Order: sequence, then C-alpha cells, then structure tokens
Amino acid sequence: MKKTGLLFIAVFIFLQVHAQTSIFNDLLQNHVTDNGIVDYKSFKADQSKLENYISYLEKTSPDNSWSANKQKAFWINAYNAYTIKLILDNYPLKSIMDIKQKGKTAWKIPFAKVGGKTYTLDHIEHEILRKKLFDPKIHVGVNCASGSCPKLGNIAFTEDNVETELTKLMKAFVNDPTRNKIDKKKVQISEIFNWFKDDFTKNGSVIDYLNTYSNTEIKSNAKISYKKYDWSLNGK
Repeated sequence: MKKTGLLFIAVFIFLQVHAQTSIFNDLLQNHVTDNGIVDYKSFKADQSKLENYISYLEKTSPDNSWSANKQKAFWINAYNAYTIKLILDNYPLKSIMDIKQKGKTAWKIPFAKVGGKTYTLDHIEHEILRKKLFDPKIHVGVNCASGSCPKLGNIAFTEDNVETELTKLMKAFVNDPTRNKIDKKKVQISEIFNWFKDDFTKNGSVIDYLNTYSNTEIKSNAKISYKKYDWSLNGK
C-alpha cells in the first residue's frame, strides 16, 4: 500500500511538471521568434497564462531526488519566466537596465518565488545554476532580455531536452555574427566570455571552448577582443 501511494505521488508530480512546462512552452512558441525576438506586447495580453506558470513555480520545491538535468531545466525556466514577468510588469521600456526598485537592479530585486522561498535572479543564476548545477552552457539558457544576450529559445527546457537545446543555443550563439565575429586569426566575442571566463576555461582556453561550437576553426594564438554589450530590449 505504501509503495502504491508513493508511486501515485511520483506519477502525479511528473504529470504536473509536464503540464506546467507545456504552458510555458506554448507561451514561448506563441510570443518568441526562432531568432529570439520577443513580442512583449502580445505576451502582455497573454500574461494570465504566465501567471499560471508562476503560481506553479511558487508551490514547487525541486530537490536532490531530481536528476541534475531536471533541476537545471526547472531553474533555467524559472529564471526566464521571472525575467519575462519583470519586463511585462514594467512594460513598455527600452531596457531591463531601466528597472530599479529601492536602488536595486533587476537582478538584485528579491521577487522570484520558488517553493515558498523568495530569490533574486542573481541568486538563481550564480548560487544555484552556476554553483550547484555547473555547466558553461547555462549562459545561453538564462536570458537577460537584451540585444547582446544569447537568444531566448522558444522551447521550454525539460529533463529530456535540456542538454540538446543548450548545445543548439550555444552553437547558434557562437556562430551568430551579430554577437560573435569569428575568424581563424582574430575573434571579437561577447563580453559573456569575459565576464564568466572562469566558467569557460575549466578544461582549456576560451579559444578551446569556442572551437567546440564554432563553424570556423580558430587558431590557438588568435587575437581576442570583446564586443560592446547591447542592453536594449530583445523585443519587437
């Protein structure tokens, strides 16, 4: 009887996670282009569905019984959903940098509720995703709602697709000439590779990491410079 009860709870939780992730996936499909451009105006009109997903996040506590991929997918989705909510709550605006509350930037505002606790976007990214679930590809998963940020994927992450989707996004990001200019002897790359250099150099140089995804093979002694970051809103 106990085993049956536990199995029922596990199945119920699985179905709930799947159903709620489907809601977020549908929102992304409807309001985000394949190039990562967000139609915030139409998203605003559909905000009640986002609030439905937010309500699920507020009540759900991911734990260590979940696989690393399941935790990673959950927290990246949470980060992106709350970033979108923050933009919509302050829309219209030109940049996420315009958002300030009590002198705090968007990333330091404690407003993201997950499992009964309240987090900042910074805490989710740096303390949970980067520290506990380390993967350099996280940097193309979480989205800062800005022009130079890796594009927001229009597919919600799941335990089954997170590795594949993050790999696709990293490859698209590295080879996007508007975000990274790649040449054999010279590269002008996103500041992300500078700000989080330690994440990308765990197993080699930044060039080594880029070459994992680049369509152009970069020489090990290639000159590196960084592009100015565009903080304008990633919207229409």
